[in-house]
Amino acid sequence: MKSRLLLFFLIVISAFLSPVSLFAQNKKSALMWFDGEANFARFSHPDSIDYYLKKCHDLGFTDVVVDVRPITGEVFFKSSHAPMMKDWKGVARPDFDYLGRFIQTAHQLGMRVQASLNCFVAGHNYFNRGLIYSHHPEWATIVYTPQGLKSITEQKEKYSAMVDPMNEAFRKHIIGVLQDLVSEYPHLDGIILDRVRYDGIEADFSNHSRKLFEKYVGQQVKHFPEDIFTWKKGNDGKYHVSQGHWFKQWITWRAQNIHDAMVELRKSVKALNPHISFGTYTGAWYPSYYEVGVNFASNTYDPSVDYDWATKQYKKTGYMECLDLYTTGNYYTDITIDDYQHNKHSVWNETDSEAQTGSWYCVEGSCKKLRGILGGHPFIGGLLVDQLYKEPQKLSQSIEMNLKESDGVMLFDIVHLINRPELWKEVEIGMKKGGMIP
Repeated sequence: MKSRLLLFFLIVISAFLSPVSLFAQNKKSALMWFDGEANFARFSHPDSIDYYLKKCHDLGFTDVVVDVRPITGEVFFKSSHAPMMKDWKGVARPDFDYLGRFIQTAHQLGMRVQASLNCFVAGHNYFNRGLIYSHHPEWATIVYTPQGLKSITEQKEKYSAMVDPMNEAFRKHIIGVLQDLVSEYPHLDGIILDRVRYDGIEADFSNHSRKLFEKYVGQQVKHFPEDIFTWKKGNDGKYHVSQGHWFKQWITWRAQNIHDAMVELRKSVKALNPHISFGTYTGAWYPSYYEVGVNFASNTYDPSVDYDWATKQYKKTGYMECLDLYTTGNYYTDITIDDYQHNKHSVWNETDSEAQTGSWYCVEGSCKKLRGILGGHPFIGGLLVDQLYKEPQKLSQSIEMNLKESDGVMLFDIVHLINRPELWKEVEIGMKKGGMIP
């Protein structure tokens, strides 16, 4: 009789536990990402949300990441600062609480919900759509290309119309959007910010950035942008960066700007809900990630010891200490260090100006390197599913390796599994071998 009463009380108590409490004992986390635009049509129906959340739950996923601010700058929730995306590619979404449905169903299943927002971007260059196109062309970052200075909206080979991170009006805008989100959904478990960065080594070269940089160094930059760097055409016929007098200081200044932005954004979120998780996603390729002004390392790590692009002051721009959750992109087709040493693949990521080589550029090597620069802080290793279409067995291997060497795994994106349903079996194999499924 006593054992039955005890069991009854345990069941009652567990029903009232929050999702965070339910997973407090988990050593590893597994996140499934739901991109906003790619999944717009399918997840415009509540029953589809319910179906795939249950599928993710049964495969051992602890969290879902729901994109609620695509790169256009429109949002998937009520906001007084940004328009709601009600249609995409000819599909109109019925009027229902999209994010609310994810939270309701996921919490019933004992899963957490992280809302993802693309931060320093406000337009889609392939479709000429977004706030940069409809309302605020002045937000667009100015890029310095081998052909000269121009708005990023003129670079149609790039789909993201990135903004100038130092534009004060935009900073107020994105803070307002974040605060609307946190206020509207008090039971949201966390926020993951994406694209908290500059567009690349080419950005931002506006007059506004020039004035702020000159204030930072306390001197006039006589030849701008040439005193930062110049484009030199190599024997391979491609343009390469040739560092100028102010290059290293410029790199440090940009990283400091992103650091300060992260601190400001965290503060705005925590002011409304101190218990919500504040996180970010970045690419894992730290050796070249300085090109986008991002230093996701711990401030205990000094990159100037290892890299010729870092000043002694660069260490102070590390922002790992202001994060509750860090997800990174181990987007590599080589899984082990042995794989890389055998294949010797060069990797050219979206944000790179040059191809990269080295043992960093495989899943195992990346995780081991990240442990050092993050100063022991936990991180979630991510993988890009469509990279592994041609070698599906590597999907399960990447999941297993990320779970082994990092503090979890993040899959981007569920649409690739829906489009290739045979890959769900590889996910199951990887989650079992990684210990997420009994």
